[in-house]
Order: sequence, then structure tokens, then C-alpha cells
Amino acid sequence: MQMAIDLAVKGVKAGDGGPFGAIVVKDGQVVGRGNNHVTSANDPTAHAEVMAIRDACRNLGTFQLTGCELYTSCEPCPMCLGAIYWARLDRVYYSANKHTASYHGFDDGLIYDEIALPHEHRRIPFVPLLPEMGIVPFREWDKKAERIDY
Repeated sequence: MQMAIDLAVKGVKAGDGGPFGAIVVKDGQVVGRGNNHVTSANDPTAHAEVMAIRDACRNLGTFQLTGCELYTSCEPCPMCLGAIYWARLDRVYYSANKHTASYHGFDDGLIYDEIALPHEHRRIPFVPLLPEMGIVPFREWDKKAERIDY
């Protein structure tokens, strides 16, 4: 955990982005590292957890991190939570919680609230277009013999 916290502090001092750091560990070895690069990379998805997951996947040559654990300096946001589940991590350890993050200006409450709303009540409109055509890529996927399921 200390390594994740150190990455967060180092990133803040370097001007990389927000105060967040994360590592991915497999069999006691660090296989991925990341700190927040949202502002320096102009990338709203460059959260520490996502960066560490990307690094671990590159280093291990896989898109799933079964058998790995994530250590993060702060409780993950909804986006990072989704990435954690997609990566199939075994466990997540965190230091600061979402209430501490909120107090310091990193409040994810709006996102949690928006997820629960019907599309027509969200702040950003979600409008279906060509729903009858949206099935076409899935049919192609279903026909693909050499696909890699995930």
C-alpha cells in the first residue's frame, strides 16, 4: 500500500494529475504501476487504477488479471470499479475512502446517482439511434469461430 501512496504523492509533486496511485501485484511481485495522469495527458480515463491495470496487462501479455490484487491509495471511482471487474482482479485494497476524496474535491456522487436514473432523467441525454442496427456487430461476433470470449 505504501508504494501506491508514494506513487500518488510523486504524481502530485510532478504535476501529473490528481492525488491517486495504484499497483497491481501477482504472486508477491509488482506487475503494474500507475498514478493519475488526467490533467497532464488530457485524458479523463487516465486514473491511477486504470493506468496500473493497463501496465500490468502489457507486462503480463493478457487482458485479464485473474490471480492479481490491486493496491490503490483511494477507494476506486465508478469507472475504475468497472475496469477492476473487467480485468477480473482477485482483490482490491484501498487506503483513503470515497468520503475523504469527496472532501478534497473528488466527488463521484453524481456518477453514482446518474447510473441509477432512467436514461431520460440523466443530466447528459442518452438517446437510442438505429437500435435495429445495433444487433449487427453482435451477430458478427456470434458467427466468429476464432473469437476470444471475455
